[in-house]
Amino acid sequence: MIAPILAGMLTAAVLAWAVIAYNRLVRLRNQAATAWSDIDVQLQRRHDLVPQLVASVQGYATHEGAVLEAVTALRARALGLRDPAELGQVETELEQALGRLVLLREAYPDLKASENFVRLQDDLVDVEEHLQYARRYYNGAVRDLNDAVQRVPDVLVARTFGFGQAAFFQAAADSRAAPTVEFRE
Repeated sequence: MIAPILAGMLTAAVLAWAVIAYNRLVRLRNQAATAWSDIDVQLQRRHDLVPQLVASVQGYATHEGAVLEAVTALRARALGLRDPAELGQVETELEQALGRLVLLREAYPDLKASENFVRLQDDLVDVEEHLQYARRYYNGAVRDLNDAVQRVPDVLVARTFGFGQAAFFQAAADSRAAPTVEFRE
């Protein structure tokens, strides 16, 4: 008589744990998706600034075509990607190209004095700061999700219901050095 009661209690406890683990995994997955959405918004803001920056520089630096073409091409590539690993690599290249574009202001005094260019440059700095915060938050959410998906006994629920690991959004290895780009004095 006691054995069936204990078996029922054990079954109820395992079922309760499975429900709690499942709900936690759903929350972590949704948190990572929300964080990715924040990154996507900041990347879109950056991508929206690129044509304006290119147009602003074109008027002053007509023979800097290679830099302008590189920025435009990288923006187009980035717009078509959704995988965090691939997008991180392209965005790192775009960030470096934008740094070269902004450095052109030193070679062109008229560009340096352009209110439009200075405003766009300030907007770009603002976007980069917001992107850095969004990247940190996203990577923290991904870390929490990946930990939960790998942790015993939650891994049993994760595998049963198809929860997988998420990819981190990180800069390429060669871009982790301190930046040398000076934005505005």
